[in-house]
Amino acid sequence: MKDAPGTRDYDWWLLILLAAICTIGVLEIYSATHASGPAGLHSKQLRWLLVGVILMFLVSRIDYHLILDQAPVLYLIGIVALTAVLAVGLRRFGAKRWILVLGAFLQVSELVKLIIIIVLARFFSEVRTDQLSLGDLIKAGVIVGLPLALILLQPDLGTALVLVPMLVVGAFLAGLQWKHAAAIALVGLFLLPLGWRVLKPYQKERITSFLHPEDDPKGSGYQLQQSKIAVGSGGFWGKGFGNGSQNQLGFVPVRYSDFIMAAWAEEQGFKGVLLALGLYMALLLRLVQNAQRAKDRAGMFLVMGVAAALGFHVLVNVAMVIGKMPVTGIPLPLMSYGGSATLFVFLALGLVMNVRLRRFVN
Repeated sequence: MKDAPGTRDYDWWLLILLAAICTIGVLEIYSATHASGPAGLHSKQLRWLLVGVILMFLVSRIDYHLILDQAPVLYLIGIVALTAVLAVGLRRFGAKRWILVLGAFLQVSELVKLIIIIVLARFFSEVRTDQLSLGDLIKAGVIVGLPLALILLQPDLGTALVLVPMLVVGAFLAGLQWKHAAAIALVGLFLLPLGWRVLKPYQKERITSFLHPEDDPKGSGYQLQQSKIAVGSGGFWGKGFGNGSQNQLGFVPVRYSDFIMAAWAEEQGFKGVLLALGLYMALLLRLVQNAQRAKDRAGMFLVMGVAAALGFHVLVNVAMVIGKMPVTGIPLPLMSYGGSATLFVFLALGLVMNVRLRRFVN
C-alpha cells in the first residue's frame, strides 16, 4: 500500500489523449479564424488551456473526500451564484449567463455543473442499499432540479440538459429500479406539452427547424444547412488545413466554437472526423476504466459523473453538426473555443486524476 500519491500515479494515457484533442482544437480554431474578424482566438484558447492544466493538477492534489465533505456548502454557493447571475449578470446574445471576473466573461453554469457532479457523487455514495428507493430518487431529482430551473431561466437550455445525464447515470449505478424509470418516463411524456409552452420562441424554432432546415434556409435553418454542407463537402480526405469555402468564407456559423466539428470535417474529411471521435471514445473509455479502479463508491460516482457530462457533450454536439439534433449551443469539449467550458473540463478531469491518485492510498 502507498502512503502518498506520486507523479507516476497520474493517468498519463489520459493526459496524452487530452493533449491530442486540445491540439486539434487549437489548430482548428486558428484555421477557422486567422483570416477573419475573430483572429487571435487560438492564442486566447491557449491561455485558457494553460490555466486549465494548472487548475487540473491543483484539484488532483486535494483529497477528493475533503471536497465531498464540502458538497452542501458548494451546492449553496452554486445556487446563490446562479441566482446572482439572474439578478446582476451580464446579458450577451439575449441571455444572462455571465459575470465579469478579472476582465473575462465567466459562465457560472459551467462551474455549477462541476458542483452537481460532486453533490450527486456524495449523495449516491451514501445510499447503502442495492436498489435506489423512490424517496432517494426524488431527493436526487430535487438536487438537480433547482439549479436546472435557474439555468433554464437565463435561458440556457443546452447547459441545463447536461445535468440530466449526470442524474440518470448516477441513479442507474446506484440501483435505479425499472418500475421507477418507467414511471418517470411516463411523467416526462405527459409534461412535454408544458415544457414546450415554457420554451422561448427561438428555442422552439431551433427544435422545429432541425427536422426541415431546407424550409427556411436563410433563417432558422441556416446554421444546420451550412453545417451539413461543410461536412459533406469535406468528403473522405478533406480540403486541407486552412482551406474549405464554407469555413474560410465564414458560412459555417460560430465555426470556432459550437460548429467547430463542421469546420474540422470540411478541412480534414471523414478521416479527420474518425480521428477526433476515436480520441473522444478513448478518453471516455479511460474515464470508465478509472471509475472501475476507484477506491470507493464515492470515487466511482465522481468519475462516472464526469464521463456522463463529457459523453453527453460530444454526442449532442456531433449530432447537432450533422443535423440529427436541434442546435442547443453545447460546445465540443476541449475543441470548441471558450474559457468557462474549458475550465469545467479541466477541473472535472482534475477530479478524475484525484480519484486515480488515491486508489492505493491508505
